[in-house]
Amino acid sequence: MLDINFNQIIEMIEKRKNNAYIKVNEEMILLYLEVGKFLYELKEKSGYGDKITTKAADFIKNNYPTIKGFNKRNIERMIQFYTTYKDDEIATPLVTQLSWTNNLLILSGAKTKEERHFYLQLSIKNNYSKRELDRQITSSYYERYMLSDGKQLPATNKTVDEDDYPNTRILDMYSLEFLDLPNEYTEKDFKNAIIKNLKDFILEVGKDFTFIGDEYRVQIGNHDFFIDKVNFNEM
Repeated sequence: MLDINFNQIIEMIEKRKNNAYIKVNEEMILLYLEVGKFLYELKEKSGYGDKITTKAADFIKNNYPTIKGFNKRNIERMIQFYTTYKDDEIATPLVTQLSWTNNLLILSGAKTKEERHFYLQLSIKNNYSKRELDRQITSSYYERYMLSDGKQLPATNKTVDEDDYPNTRILDMYSLEFLDLPNEYTEKDFKNAIIKNLKDFILEVGKDFTFIGDEYRVQIGNHDFFIDKVNFNEM
């Protein structure tokens, strides 16, 4: 009987499905940029001003009710999306690699072009979910990075495969409010809180750590040592 690993077929299927999703997402983001450009220029040329978004949303709803995602609020976001990135050659190829939801998080949460570049690169590098990205933005990861040791951001024209991204070094400052500790606590309380909230803690510290367990015993000669099982992977 042939010993065949048919799991390879599943891997092929998953790879192609993922490639299809990436392509569909890219086309959707490009569509939103295109719609944003069209309506922005129409607003500038016509006398309707902000009424353009209402008219566009009503037209699609009344004439093409099966088309979703083009309500007034989302159309306004498309215009904002276009105006924010229309002259940004660095960000344009990056935004198509993120979901619309994550793009909106960065659009609303970042205050400067540099901060937007930072979170775009960070999200692509780490394949952040909405929750993970939102946590990094709301905990002011960018500001803490800038304050950590005075270094400037890495050049924003680097490719997404390079290693010198913002999260590749350890911050000197961490946001640990998610531990929900009282005003006064012991070292044991602190340790137990970290273990209890380990997923958030690892997100805060970065992806150069792996949690294996609580503590383990190491014997060197006749001496026993107990060390925490939070290890460095590759630094």
